[in-house]
Amino acid sequence: MTVKIAITGKSGSGKTTITKAFLNVLQEMFPEKSILLFDNDLTAELAHSFGMDIRNTIYGIRSGKHEYKTGIPEGMSKHDFVEWAIEDILVPINDNVDIIVSWFVGAKDCRCPITAQINDACQKLIERYDFVLFDCEFDLKYLNQLVETNIDLALIVANPTIESVKLTKRIAEFSTKHADGGQLGVVVNKVNNQDLDSVYKTMKEEELDILGAIPYDDNLADGTADWESEVVEEAVKQFYFRLNLPQENVSKL
Repeated sequence: MTVKIAITGKSGSGKTTITKAFLNVLQEMFPEKSILLFDNDLTAELAHSFGMDIRNTIYGIRSGKHEYKTGIPEGMSKHDFVEWAIEDILVPINDNVDIIVSWFVGAKDCRCPITAQINDACQKLIERYDFVLFDCEFDLKYLNQLVETNIDLALIVANPTIESVKLTKRIAEFSTKHADGGQLGVVVNKVNNQDLDSVYKTMKEEELDILGAIPYDDNLADGTADWESEVVEEAVKQFYFRLNLPQENVSKL
């Protein structure tokens, strides 16, 4: 069964760094498992963090502008063609990790056949992997416009301010119905010796589930280009036990 993790939050909150930290933690715990990185953020920062400028996207399939790596096989139905095209734009990171970039997605109320065909093809792709990490655009609504899939864990990344908490509440409201009964909670990122009592109090008043906190990493502030952070990765390890994720190898952390 595929375990699906969605990282959401406003742009600049640290979603991509946290997504990469989860990737590293999962690879350490489950080195034999397959992982799909699903870049659903319009900036495509997750792909950029691996030094990749991926131009072949799911939107390219939808718009008919994708340049295929191989010749298009003959005699396929439109449904088979979309599944083949999705396979064609997968990019391997290593033996067990692949990445795919969505870029723009169509409106959910679009009745054109390609919308349903892309949804079906993405569902089939997702179910092939042991873990899928979604780097999302703001909330789960944008992801749901592309593919309807249940989410085991939706993490909302918030900064340690009251203003960010208010925005996080909105993200939670937009995302809850798309979390499909999975765990939905908040991770407070970029904590730098602040007094968090008022922030945590406001989160509790807003009925937000606080799953963890991540310290501020000066190295990232200095412009780290690969979005890698040992500080963030260690923090993820510290609150991993609270998450609705496989726990059988937690002793490896």
